Amino acid sequence: MHYDLSTLSNGLRVITESMPGVRSVAIGAWIDTGTRDEHSNEAGAAHFLEHLLFKGSEDMSARHISDTFDALGAQSNAFTSKELTCFWARMVDEDLPTGLGLIGEMLQRPAFRIDEVDSERLVVTEEINMSEDDPHDVTFESFTNAIFAGHPLELPILGTRESIKTMSRDDIHGYWKRRYGVESTVLSVAGNIDHREVVELAEATFGSWEGADTDHDFQTLDLQPSVNMVHRDTEQSHLVLGGQGMARSDDRRFAYEIMNHILGGGMSSRLFRSIREERGLAYAVYSFAMPYGDVGAWGIYAGTTPDNTDTVLSLILGELDLMVSKGVDDEELGRAKGNVRGSLALSLEDANSRMMRLGRQEATGQQHLSVGERIERLNAVTNDDVLEVASEVLVGSRVLAGVGPNDPAKLEQYIA
Repeated sequence: MHYDLSTLSNGLRVITESMPGVRSVAIGAWIDTGTRDEHSNEAGAAHFLEHLLFKGSEDMSARHISDTFDALGAQSNAFTSKELTCFWARMVDEDLPTGLGLIGEMLQRPAFRIDEVDSERLVVTEEINMSEDDPHDVTFESFTNAIFAGHPLELPILGTRESIKTMSRDDIHGYWKRRYGVESTVLSVAGNIDHREVVELAEATFGSWEGADTDHDFQTLDLQPSVNMVHRDTEQSHLVLGGQGMARSDDRRFAYEIMNHILGGGMSSRLFRSIREERGLAYAVYSFAMPYGDVGAWGIYAGTTPDNTDTVLSLILGELDLMVSKGVDDEELGRAKGNVRGSLALSLEDANSRMMRLGRQEATGQQHLSVGERIERLNAVTNDDVLEVASEVLVGSRVLAGVGPNDPAKLEQYIA
C-alpha cells in the first residue's frame, strides 16, 4: 500500500491511493464526529444530520443530487458511528470532479429547509421503529447501553423517538456548525487517480471552507456488572455476554485479533465448533471487539432457544476460562494467522475498500500500515502473547444483554 497525504492551506487533509489498473474512483469525506459528541439537546443529531445533508443546499436540491449521481451510474451513501460520520461515493474515474463537487456542496452549504427537516424527521423515526423491531439490533443496543453506562459511548446512534421529535432546526444547525469544518475533515480518495490532481480539485472545492479542529470527551470506563434483558416472547433468546476491552490504539490489538478469531471469529473457531457444530444449539455464534479512542469492549453473541440459554452460556464461560488458563496451540495460531492474512488481502481488492481503510485510519489518528507491515505484526504474535492478552482482557466484570423471555434474575450467575 502506497498513499499520499497533503494538507491544504485551510487545514483539510487529503489522502489518496493510486490504483492504475482500475477505471473506478472512490471518494470519502470523513468527519471526526459522531454520537459521543452530542449535547443533551442533540441526541441523534449526528445521524439526523447525515440524512439532512443529502437534502442539498440553497443552490442544489435533493433531487439534483440524486439525479446527478444516478446519471453517472455512481453509488453514494453515508453512515454515522459513535465517533465518525462518512459521506462516500464510487464512480467512473472521469466523473471524479462531479462527484467531489456534489459532496463538497452537501457538506459546506446545507440548506436545512424547515419542511425537509420535518419530513426527514419522520424518516428517521421509521428507522428507529425498524431497528426496534429487529431483535438483533435491540440486543446490541442493550449491550452497548450496559457496557458503556454513564459514558458518552452509551448514547444510541439513532437517538430516540422523543429526541428526534423535539430536536429543532437550530439544534441540528448548531451541531453542524460546531462539529463540521475543514480541520475535522479528512478527504480520502482511491482508484485511478493522480494525487496532485485530487489536491487541486479539493482546493477548488473546499478551499474557502473554514472551521476549527474538534475534540472529544474522552473518559475512563467504570464497568458495573449487570443483566440488561428486553423481555419479548420470541422463539429465540438473543444474547451478548461481554466485558471491557481495549482502546483502538492499544499495542495488544494484534494479539487480540488473533485470539478473537480463534475464540469466535469463523467456522473453525472454538465457539462455533462447540455450540453449533457439535451440539446444534445455535445458528449464529461469534465473538467481536468494539475499540474506540478511549475505551473498548469485547463480546460474544449467540442466538438460541430459551430452554437452551443456560447450556449455551455455560459453554461460553467454559471456552473463556479455557482461553484464559491455557491460551491456544500452534495449529490454531497458524490457522488464525493465515485467515487474517488472506482476509486482509481480499479486503483491499477494490477502490472503495482502500478508500475506507485510508480515511478511517487518518481520521482516527491510526498509523498507516501497509499490508506487508500489518502481516508482519500479526505473524510476530506468539502463543504467549495470546495467553497474556486473554488473561488481561477476558477477565473482570461482565455484562449480559439480550432479547427474549428469560428471567433476568436467573441470568445473574453468568456475570459474576
